[in-house]
Amino acid sequence: MVTGSSVAAPSSFYSMKDFLNQTGGFAVIDGGLATEFERHGADLNDPLWSAKCLLTSPHLIHTVHLDYLEAGADIISSASYQATIQGFEAKGFTKEKGESLLRKSVEIACEARKTYYEKCGTSSSSETMDDKILKKRPILVAASVGSYGAYLADGSEYSGIYGDSITLETLKDFHRRRVQVLAESGADLIAFETIPNKLEAQAFAELLDEGDVKIPGWFSFNSKDGVNVVSGDSIKECIAIAEACEKVVAVGINCTPPRFIEGLVLEIEKVTTKPILVYPNSGESYDADRKEWVENTGVGDEDFVSYVEKWMDAGVSLLGGCCRTTPTTIRAIHKRLINRRSLFSSHQ
Repeated sequence: MVTGSSVAAPSSFYSMKDFLNQTGGFAVIDGGLATEFERHGADLNDPLWSAKCLLTSPHLIHTVHLDYLEAGADIISSASYQATIQGFEAKGFTKEKGESLLRKSVEIACEARKTYYEKCGTSSSSETMDDKILKKRPILVAASVGSYGAYLADGSEYSGIYGDSITLETLKDFHRRRVQVLAESGADLIAFETIPNKLEAQAFAELLDEGDVKIPGWFSFNSKDGVNVVSGDSIKECIAIAEACEKVVAVGINCTPPRFIEGLVLEIEKVTTKPILVYPNSGESYDADRKEWVENTGVGDEDFVSYVEKWMDAGVSLLGGCCRTTPTTIRAIHKRLINRRSLFSSHQ
């Protein structure tokens, strides 16, 4: 895929099931971006959050993407979760500059994939150097789209409560141009993430079905009780919306404590035929007023990864991490998948 130009080549990715057949039945999604940006010294105390690095530290985004690929990630997500045209305009940028920054988020991820392939050379076998996984394999770039609540930067993506004035059409109008730009940027698919309510899921499904969007997407919801999505809407009703949309190629859960995942997946499996993905957070609590994670309220990498077998047994085929997870987490997940992938390949 050619990157670096304002218009990238169209994606050739259409089927998540075909991709999973190429990756041994399971695939690894990357981990948290903001956590890593901050570890490298970025100050993200800003309404743009991790998208601030598109303006201040694009090289850092490339580095973190590469870290995740070298940890074994098969799918990397662009630094556009909290990047919106309206958010950039609020910071004084033009609409055209905002659109350019959205494209840039995907171009950086595509360039990181290109850099990774160059580091792999011509090797088709798995090589590990200094604990870095260098294996030429299918890698997808997902254009991240956060919820309307993420743009508000008030923590409402963790409540899903937007108020009566926010309608289906309001949400579609808010997201439409952003989704169009990202769909044309060279990404393989769009990751609609941390969806907090049924209304926004419906908005995303209808936008995917509009003619301007030529690539598929995945829908990932969040929960704070292990039963419903954060708004209180039924997880099964939310998944049913995704199930009815042909261009949704996977469904699941993200930014949710690991202890809730298995029960949610068992409910999701009842209403979907699509591959199921999970990329939980570390289990730590987020303080929306202070705009920071409360340390020592979650689980470490070892405990996080101990859930992986249960998740796969429950029906999950795409696994990764969200907030507060790192390349170390992803590397551990990659290692946990080795036996499962071997078994899958031996039965093909």
